[in-house]
Amino acid sequence: MNRVERIRTALQAALAPAALDVIDESHLHAGHAGARDGRGHYRVRIVSAAFAGKPPLARHRAVYAALGEMMVTDVHALAIEAATPDEAR
Repeated sequence: MNRVERIRTALQAALAPAALDVIDESHLHAGHAGARDGRGHYRVRIVSAAFAGKPPLARHRAVYAALGEMMVTDVHALAIEAATPDEAR
């Protein structure tokens, strides 16, 4: 399983998203100091009822928690767009 699939699987298990896009943007950061150690740059667009009533920082923390150790071993940078189903409409 590649990193995008691992990220997707972890987010689906933890947050039961109604919609989820995981985009590998590592190629845009070739030569970047943080990319030299092999970790990647990703963009996540996630819609989940789990975000209801939570401010943006809490939503981001929920995504980081779902990814757990991958935030240390696989991810150098993560751009997050997190919304509830109502906000995504």
